[in-house]
Parts: sequence; C-alpha cells; structure tokens
Amino acid sequence: MKKTYKLEDLDCANCAAKMERAVAKIDGVNEVNISFMGQRMSIDADESRFEEIMDQVVKTCKKVEPDCRIIR
Repeated sequence: MKKTYKLEDLDCANCAAKMERAVAKIDGVNEVNISFMGQRMSIDADESRFEEIMDQVVKTCKKVEPDCRIIR
C-alpha cells in the first residue's frame, strides 16, 4: 500500500534525509521518500500491517526531528 502524508515543521534537508534512512530500516517498509521542499512523505509498506508500521514511522521521525509532525 502506498500513501503520501503532509509534514509540518520539517526544518532542514539533512533532517529529511536522516528520517528517510531511519524509516527505510523499519520492517515492512518497501520504499520511502521524504521531500524537504515539498514537506511530504511518500511511503510504500506492507498493507496488512500498515497502521502498525505507520505508528513506528511516527516514533522514528520524532527521534530524528522532534518538531516535525506527520499529518495522518
């Protein structure tokens, strides 16, 4: 399942790259793309566990960039 989410308060391109690398390591994530300029995240993950995976994505992103919010 592939979805796109809006990001709020993503401060820099370096943070976006760090978040992208961290999210890509989560089990069940097939592909992720975080755009600093677009303030968006596209994610393709296992459909049967999508909500569980997204909960992990939110926690992971908070560790990298505490101010950033994923609008779900």
